[in-house]
Amino acid sequence: MAQRIVIENAAIATVDAKDTEYTSGHVVVADDIVESVGEGRAPEDLTDVVRRIDATGHLVTPGLVNTHHHFYQWITRGLATDHNLFDWLVALYPTWARIDERMTYVAAQGSLAMMARGGVTTAMDHHYVFPEGSGDLSGSIIRAARETGVRFTLARGSMDRGEKDGGLPPDFAVETLEGALAATEATVAEHHDASFGAMTQVAVAPCSPFSVSTELMREGAELARRLGVRLHTHGSETVEEEKFCHELFGMGPTDYFESTGWLGEDVWMAHCVHMNDSDIEAFARTRTGVAHCPSSNARLAAGIARVPDMLAAGVPVGLGVDGTASNESGELHTELRNALLVNRLGPHREAALDARRALRLGTFGGAQVLGRASETGSLEPGKLADLVLWKLDTLAHASIADPVAALVLGAAAPVTASFVGGRQIVENGRLLHVDEDAIARSTRDEARRLARIAAGS
Repeated sequence: MAQRIVIENAAIATVDAKDTEYTSGHVVVADDIVESVGEGRAPEDLTDVVRRIDATGHLVTPGLVNTHHHFYQWITRGLATDHNLFDWLVALYPTWARIDERMTYVAAQGSLAMMARGGVTTAMDHHYVFPEGSGDLSGSIIRAARETGVRFTLARGSMDRGEKDGGLPPDFAVETLEGALAATEATVAEHHDASFGAMTQVAVAPCSPFSVSTELMREGAELARRLGVRLHTHGSETVEEEKFCHELFGMGPTDYFESTGWLGEDVWMAHCVHMNDSDIEAFARTRTGVAHCPSSNARLAAGIARVPDMLAAGVPVGLGVDGTASNESGELHTELRNALLVNRLGPHREAALDARRALRLGTFGGAQVLGRASETGSLEPGKLADLVLWKLDTLAHASIADPVAALVLGAAAPVTASFVGGRQIVENGRLLHVDEDAIARSTRDEARRLARIAAGS
């Protein structure tokens, strides 16, 4: 018999296709699945109820879905704070190229802990720095996600265009074409789970046009489709990238991606800031997804992505924290607010986004982008019980009548409880399965160790 958790007396934003909301409703979880959602109290005749939660003063939403990140950057936060993207990369690549397995594991712990305690139930990491002899970096990241308890996609990245070939990374920080493809395939074989409710999935993810050869882009796409996994990379992030693509390939980023097989419903790109009308049409036509990272785009002065135009055209869009060397807070729930505010600075002004569209970006939109919209991203019977209880009856939010507006526009709301597949991972703002204080100490120590190694190189 299923064991049931009953959540009652909460405001609920389901983020289903009709944006159904309840002012005082219930959610019933049966094992790892949402069994029912509705107005008022749960049915009285439920059996095998192991827990009842009185969620008075709370908003229940689907768990947040992060669609772009670089966990290893947790131990290089606060550096190169006044640089644009290319200068920032040149400044930090020599340090990043010294990471090892211990550093990567600890940085992943820090990144995951910060997101999970802020309502993220599905995370991803785009890891593309694999120094020779650095250990099992992919395995260490997956282990950290498993321990934290979040659903996870590892985008196994790669770089094969070093400085001698006109790229930005140091030559000793890149892989060979053959080595990158072989290691990526091995990672998929070892870790990818294609089943419903999978806790770990793997995507093929060459880093970016300016750090990857055309052969790696093209053969990476072929590999992903042969293995039946998704594809991820950076795209159209800066004007410098646009210029680079025209100089090197004779075309803009979107045309280059299409020429290498990198547009399609199994692909999502990070950033997509500098997109013209034909670029957006191509993404919409092919159902290529976008990970919108408003804080990082602002931190690196990249620009304002045309999110309202993408959504109007039918492009799937989710939210991303991006690496914490360009978004030091590392929290996705702040991106709900920043997505709304930053996009209102663009040409659509107050009509750009509203609170509910921002919440959709951070939940169902993210699930779409990761290829998991049939499993998570909304609160509906039959979907995975990935959900968050946000406390909205304190000083920070109590005078805001609309709970969704309170969550998106107000201060960062405390997380009373967060569940992944019916398993609780956060209680009263604290992680249940890992030691936050120990993680804080170890991330500080590893950041200092990396700084010493980089300074001595």
